[in-house]
Amino acid sequence: MRDPYSVLGVGKSADEAEIKRAYRKLAKKYHPDQNADNPSAKERFAEVGQAYEILGDKEKRAQFDRGEIDADGKPRFQAHGFEGFSDSDIFRNARSGRGFGGGGAGGQAGGFDDILNDILGGFGGRSRGAGTGGFGAGGPGFAGARGGGGRPRRGADAQVTARVTLEQLVHEHKVRVALPSGKSVDVKLPEGTVDGEKIRLRGQGHPGEAGGEAGDAIVEIHLARHPVFTPIGDDLKLDLPITLYEAVLGEKVRVPTLDGAVNLTIQPNARTAKTMRLKGKGLPNKSGGRGDLLVALRIVLPEQGDEELEALMRAWKELRPYRPRGPEFN
Repeated sequence: MRDPYSVLGVGKSADEAEIKRAYRKLAKKYHPDQNADNPSAKERFAEVGQAYEILGDKEKRAQFDRGEIDADGKPRFQAHGFEGFSDSDIFRNARSGRGFGGGGAGGQAGGFDDILNDILGGFGGRSRGAGTGGFGAGGPGFAGARGGGGRPRRGADAQVTARVTLEQLVHEHKVRVALPSGKSVDVKLPEGTVDGEKIRLRGQGHPGEAGGEAGDAIVEIHLARHPVFTPIGDDLKLDLPITLYEAVLGEKVRVPTLDGAVNLTIQPNARTAKTMRLKGKGLPNKSGGRGDLLVALRIVLPEQGDEELEALMRAWKELRPYRPRGPEFN
């Protein structure tokens, strides 16, 4: 594993935001879904994820900067007990088979190969005398132990919010979302999608570690507020303002729907809050059909006072009184 700063292309003074931007850019560039014809992209993608695993974590980054862990996140070996020995002394003793406690190969401190075996044992490796291959790239020594990057681990799931309009539910049946990797995808909206529903995108979450599979993206649907319609299950509610004379005399008025405006016939003597139903003009439901549009009439008087209307109402009150409220309001 290369130096994580080099992998992400950032300096050691980079802040968290700069590191995150670099990761998102490279993860998008090398994502396997976008590099089907590039076999090396998967390895590069894993390398970028491993680098961010170190630098994206404050504690791990500090440990790496202090030299306590390596680029794979593994503890570095801190040699103790070699004080007072030069490099030539160490290798001369190793060649002669003598230990560092003053004895021969069977001394208390053990030979140089024994110490190497202890070191390599923590990485699953062997000393030069234990088999062929030595410490080269293909051998079982340090390079071989570090090359695997540890046990593969699945990436974490990513939480994504998608704001969906009613028009998208009815006509487009999809919404475009941006994933943590920087990639944008179209998410299919199943029939009957409701506010708060969650849709799982397999393998679109955070990258795995050491070649492990990526997590999932959990897309939570939030229905955007509409200026006219209010969802009620798979039905839609619409408050329709009408004039006093439209309510008294009856009229045909234009009513908006998600499929375009239609004519609605208001019968004479219509009352405020009377609800009229337009079949199949609501939202898609899980059975493959659509709900209805519920149109609630709302009588609206002129914004400015009208003297003739007031005079008419005073005469009406005297000549045609009526009681709109029942005895329960007494």
